Amino acid sequence: MIQTQIKKILVPMDGSKTSFDALDEAITVARACQATVLGVHVISFLPAEFMPSVVPYKIYQKKEAGKFLEKAKVRAARSGILFKYAIVYGNPVDQVISIAKSKKFDLIVIGARGKGRVSEIFLGSVSNAILHKSSVPVLIVK
Repeated sequence: MIQTQIKKILVPMDGSKTSFDALDEAITVARACQATVLGVHVISFLPAEFMPSVVPYKIYQKKEAGKFLEKAKVRAARSGILFKYAIVYGNPVDQVISIAKSKKFDLIVIGARGKGRVSEIFLGSVSNAILHKSSVPVLIVK
């Protein structure tokens, strides 16, 4: 049996309660495995017709993301976990999959539902897509 050691955990975060629940779970796993955690927030691209208002909105989104990611950093530090974060632009699913693969993460821990549409019955669309497309193991937290 091949035993995989978890040393790097990726936590996609959108500031929602479930993304912080996922962070808490990642912190628990990280403590057990002496792993590090990277929180990532993806700012989606907006359609071209919104271009005049995009720049101020992107600045606002980045500022808000910085606030909740700093809170996440403090939360992890209180448990003795090294937490870094990144704010990137693009499609959330593609960015998370790409980061997980290129940076060789051992585990993705994601909330079952974020700030997106509540119409998703069982899983949020982002977490569902990541679960199905990722070559890295995914832990979904409800």
